[in-house]
Amino acid sequence: MHIHIVGICGTFMGSLAVLAKALGYRVSGSDANVYPPMSTLLADSGIDVSEGYHPQHLRPTPDLVIIGNAVSRGNPLVETVLNEGLVYTSGPQWLSQYVLPNKWVFAVAGTHGKTTTSAMLAWILEQAGLQPGFLIGGVTRNFAGSARLGNKPFFVVEADEYDSAFFDKRSKFVHYRPQTAILNNLEFDHADIFDDLNAIEKQFHHLVRTVPANGLLISPHKDPAIETVLRMGCWTPRQQFALGLEHAECKQLAINGGVFWNVELGHSDGSEFEIVKYGQGSSGEVINRVAVRWQLQGIHNVKNAMAAVIAAHHVGVGMADAGAALGGFENVKRRMELRGEVEGVKVYDDFAHHPSAIDTTLNGLAASLTRESGVTRLIAVIEPRSNTMKMGIHQESLVKSCQSADMVIWHKAAGSQLDYGALVRDSKTPAYAFDEVEHIVTFLEENSLPGDHIVIMSNGSFGGIHDKLLKALNHGVPLLNSH
Repeated sequence: MHIHIVGICGTFMGSLAVLAKALGYRVSGSDANVYPPMSTLLADSGIDVSEGYHPQHLRPTPDLVIIGNAVSRGNPLVETVLNEGLVYTSGPQWLSQYVLPNKWVFAVAGTHGKTTTSAMLAWILEQAGLQPGFLIGGVTRNFAGSARLGNKPFFVVEADEYDSAFFDKRSKFVHYRPQTAILNNLEFDHADIFDDLNAIEKQFHHLVRTVPANGLLISPHKDPAIETVLRMGCWTPRQQFALGLEHAECKQLAINGGVFWNVELGHSDGSEFEIVKYGQGSSGEVINRVAVRWQLQGIHNVKNAMAAVIAAHHVGVGMADAGAALGGFENVKRRMELRGEVEGVKVYDDFAHHPSAIDTTLNGLAASLTRESGVTRLIAVIEPRSNTMKMGIHQESLVKSCQSADMVIWHKAAGSQLDYGALVRDSKTPAYAFDEVEHIVTFLEENSLPGDHIVIMSNGSFGGIHDKLLKALNHGVPLLNSH
């Protein structure tokens, strides 16, 4: 079978291509922008990729066309597919039909932390000898790629709430039919396709309706939006987790609602913690606990880890084994990734798409820096590039999200409706806004000091600012080890 993928260079679609190739299909694809790292990954996998959306890319005629959600009516390839009556499907639908049947599916959903939690869960299962398959929306450091079929019946999938295709406006995750589902958190996002939080809650409830009665739902304690989702109906056992609850409250929650999980922090930056399991029954006592010491920081990552441990525990992975695996977990690329250091100035890359993500990331780094000597400042450089942020939906939240930083620099994203003047004026910390990446680089080159930690936050490439800044700080010489 010959499969052609329209929009192949997206993380999700590129990963699908890798899985299809591993299944033995001939795979080709088209995309408007073909560049590394995805182009390199696809080439290494023996997948032919054509730049642009030209009808001749469908010659010879493929047996099946998978259409990504980034393309729509008017796209020349889409119009050719429809006019010639070719067989087509969406990426999530293909995954559900060709990869997920007869699999124990772990679906990791939520506004934040899907990629990291999926990578943690896959790594825990891997270290336990379960050899899972997975599809993760990011470049993992513990595995050779972002997707593989695996050798056992377990499959971890990052379960995105974004729509499936121009012809299927359901969220991607409704196709996956998980046995174990993580609902990590839920906030308003994707304002380009959802009118409000209620619309997203409805889609999450569609996911909940697909989890069987002998499966498991994993969610945080007292997340208001998730509680709203579950009040719509829940037919699956649920295990909740929390951070820092008192022992007596955890016991009572276990007595009232079944198994309950809590985290006790060993350090405020999240680098050391214990996961505690409270048992179901009349006593609600502690059943087990495991200490974790790892490379990551931030309370958000601690919560991600707890969800991953619970999910792995659902298929019999012991807490001690899960904790040991987390000790060897290396974070996904672009999640507080240190890109380089020049003359005492450290430059990080972080995938930020929402004010809550910005807030938790900066809080985590600020907490960790209190233990270091010689630290000057935490500087946040932010490109509000996601559709939701560009629409100005989170204007006030964005200001508050940066309070842990000592300085904030905004890049005025093209087409943005944000009031950058207000972002600067309302900031409680020194703030600046620039139209051009080069102007940001020049400003930081002239004003950074040894000991500064510069966190560059965007869900895009940000005009290659990371390498440009490191080169400028290094007096015009590129850093060979800056990736």
